[in-house]
Amino acid sequence: MTVLTVRHVTTYRYRQPVAFGEHRMMFRPRDSYDQRLLESQLMITPKPVSIRWIHDVFGNCVALARFSGRASELTFDSRIQLEHSPLNAPDFQMDADAKTYPFAYSAEELPDLARCMEPHYPDPDHVVSNWARQFLRVGHPTDTGTLLMTMTCAIQESFRYSRRSEAGIQPPAMTLALRQGTCRDFALLMMEAVRSLGLAARFVTGYLYVPDRDGPARLGGGATHAWCQVYLPGAGWVEFDPTNGIIGNKDLIRVAVARDPSQAVPLSGTWIGLSGDALDMVVEVQVSSDPSSDRASDRSDAGQAEIPAGAAERDGERRVVDQRY
Repeated sequence: MTVLTVRHVTTYRYRQPVAFGEHRMMFRPRDSYDQRLLESQLMITPKPVSIRWIHDVFGNCVALARFSGRASELTFDSRIQLEHSPLNAPDFQMDADAKTYPFAYSAEELPDLARCMEPHYPDPDHVVSNWARQFLRVGHPTDTGTLLMTMTCAIQESFRYSRRSEAGIQPPAMTLALRQGTCRDFALLMMEAVRSLGLAARFVTGYLYVPDRDGPARLGGGATHAWCQVYLPGAGWVEFDPTNGIIGNKDLIRVAVARDPSQAVPLSGTWIGLSGDALDMVVEVQVSSDPSSDRASDRSDAGQAEIPAGAAERDGERRVVDQRY
């Protein structure tokens, strides 16, 4: 078991004081058998007039902050500490009927999985589904674990990772055409690929711990990270990180899960002012291990990126999004 600490700081800066609308935050990790939240702090400057917590439709913890007055700088400083238990997932302890593809979900689970089995993005030329089918054995059943592991590693090895400052998701067909994307693009590509094969998949947002001892730096450190889960009968929701070729939860800190990436944005909100008032947004994420834990010799990989704030502007109100992958 490892004790990990995450500090996630986002600062918005403006040319002159502006007003702020409601901001929505997804910083608090999901408690589970493989990760247990020990401590959580959220500091916001200027201080909001109210903060309330809710659970969204997926059971994620969401904080909603409201403000009064104006300011030329807005900062969100989230600090969490949790116990993380890496699991060895490649053995895939699945039900016997699910060990080979194709298989069918049970009648009890199917209604709850149905929406996560449906492709969500247009694929008129079947490029995504055709790409997914290359991992199947022609004329023979395919080992389910091999299918998913091979697909995960194929994205890691054949696509170029590149951070993109703009919010939003690249369509899977475009990711295939460009052979490059962010970790959220790679997660979505794998989700849509396995959905085209009739498997249930969902999006995960969180953080990546990057220990130095693992050799070459993993991709996605120093920012929020994204990967996907695939539902396997008997094994449940299994983590797949196609950006780094990770199968299982090793070094992955799960914050929120959703059917679509747009439902799991770490931080979003609005501000009211002139269109030229936005200067920039600075995002810094640091993930480190407790020196007293079993990985005391490891250090964190921290990063900082300066990117322009912005998105759709309407009637003097602009929406700002912290979705850096």
